[in-house]
Amino acid sequence: MEKQLKSGFVTLIGRPNVGKSTLMNHLIGQKIAITSNKPQTTRNRIQTVYNSDQGQIIFVDTPGIHKAKNKLGEYMVNVAERTFKEVDVILWLVEPSTFIGAGEQHIAEQLKNAKTPVFLIINKIDTVKKGEILRFIDAYKDICDFAEIIPCSALKGENTQVIIDMIYKYLPEGPMFYEEDVITDQPERQIVAELIREKALKLLEEEIPHGIAVAVDGMKVRRHGHMTDIDATIICEKESHKGIVIGKGGAMLGRIGKEARIEIERLLDTKVNLQLWVKVKKDWRNSDFLIKNYGYNPKEQ
Repeated sequence: MEKQLKSGFVTLIGRPNVGKSTLMNHLIGQKIAITSNKPQTTRNRIQTVYNSDQGQIIFVDTPGIHKAKNKLGEYMVNVAERTFKEVDVILWLVEPSTFIGAGEQHIAEQLKNAKTPVFLIINKIDTVKKGEILRFIDAYKDICDFAEIIPCSALKGENTQVIIDMIYKYLPEGPMFYEEDVITDQPERQIVAELIREKALKLLEEEIPHGIAVAVDGMKVRRHGHMTDIDATIICEKESHKGIVIGKGGAMLGRIGKEARIEIERLLDTKVNLQLWVKVKKDWRNSDFLIKNYGYNPKEQ
């Protein structure tokens, strides 16, 4: 008798900066979700698809759950919390610590009503001594009714296969949702915009707050397919930020463009001519219209 395949949806949740996107990128084996050491890097739910001979796992990477300070923040939190009801398994990522802070307590409260199996994933175990891991498990084990507790290192790939195997254990049997060669449902333009934003966040470091978005204004493949022309705009909230993004003699904008182009060429498997512009849109994070305009559409979530 033919082995029945399993397929289903899995969400990764956790406070900002616990390694959700890094873990998903490692599990999928290809960079889709952008990573940064700054909170609120992921703004939309990103679906990526993992295929194996056991079946198919669709990962839904959500924005980090945090106390919202503006409309964009509220939207991000709502997206994350609504996802609980739509998936087959929840992976809650935490850092290795015996201290359970207000952020974790807030997530535990949200999970108390979840009927979905919850895995506690203690990430970043490469940063602590092996003997301490049992203490972290002990600190967390009673905060929630966990189906599984798995320590791992997303960065080093430790125990990540265990996570995959355990997910399959809880997934329902059923047909594939996506073709085998699909790895994400994100439109290419959106991934391109996110890659540019990732480079901007990385290179600007502490100089600029999170008030930047990226809009891809044009993306056109040249006739013979050897080159893709991309026009994109980095949007910031203040005139002073614009100067920082551009840099002296355009140097910073040039570096952002160069690093982003390398990643985009890898993604599209073609040469890329990337033109970047910078615009100021004051207080865009509190404008429903502008949030939607820059690709964060509450109606689509």
